[in-house]
Amino acid sequence: MADSPAAVGRPRAHDTREAVLFGGVYGAVLACSMVAALTQYGHTSEASRRYDALWLLVTACASALAHGYAHYIAERAPHQRWDALRSLADEWPLVTAVLPTVFLLAGAGWGWWPPKGVEYPAFVLNIVILFGLGLVTARWSARSWPLAVFIGMVDALLGVIVVVANALIK
Repeated sequence: MADSPAAVGRPRAHDTREAVLFGGVYGAVLACSMVAALTQYGHTSEASRRYDALWLLVTACASALAHGYAHYIAERAPHQRWDALRSLADEWPLVTAVLPTVFLLAGAGWGWWPPKGVEYPAFVLNIVILFGLGLVTARWSARSWPLAVFIGMVDALLGVIVVVANALIK
């Protein structure tokens, strides 16, 4: 299917709502997955929780860079000087979505709460974030409340799948 001449001449503008949904869902699932992977071996000291928080943040930033770069090179249009930086900056929802989990892990690492078992509140937090993202974006799209709640539950199911997979793997 050929692109129209107007579409080829300029990069596609990414809608903020679309970026929030995609980046937010990706970030929350990434946070669930990383918490599951980092806590798999039972390291629950404060130092290991600080390490987990740092690695989650590094992984989210690397994922955002890779995703932004992929958008940049995938667009078949001439680019202006700052388009690459704009593509990277558009990935802020992904990094923002992992920050609550980074805070939770770092807080356990700093002794604000017990480091053992912090993965369970992290899983719940990310499932709630996924539900909220689904609900809010469905309402932004003028979906009815029952349908928006259903979409939120489907998004939350992504997090539940990670939690169940983690339980089965352990």
